[in-house]
Amino acid sequence: MAKLNVKKGDKVKVIAGKSLGKEGVVLRALPKENRVVVEGVAVAKKSQRPTAANSRGGIVDVEQAIDASNVMLICPSCSKPSRVGHKIKEDGSKVRVCKKCGAEF
Repeated sequence: MAKLNVKKGDKVKVIAGKSLGKEGVVLRALPKENRVVVEGVAVAKKSQRPTAANSRGGIVDVEQAIDASNVMLICPSCSKPSRVGHKIKEDGSKVRVCKKCGAEF
């Protein structure tokens, strides 16, 4: 199982692949497969049958999982894609740190 630097709700930028340059929010993180699902990235069309929730059915857009190495976390303070470091605080908790500006996530 790989350790992911991104979590659900993080804003990321795609740095490789078909969706290069797109930005979005992580909808799901799949650490066992080392993949993430990003909003608006790697969208595929899927046929869906009518159900109680969706009475019409039809063709819907679904976000596909992409490899976690193809995304870079965007720092909330400097608003730039940056590498992620880790720091242990005095109280023993571990936090993620921006390598560019040093801000905590």
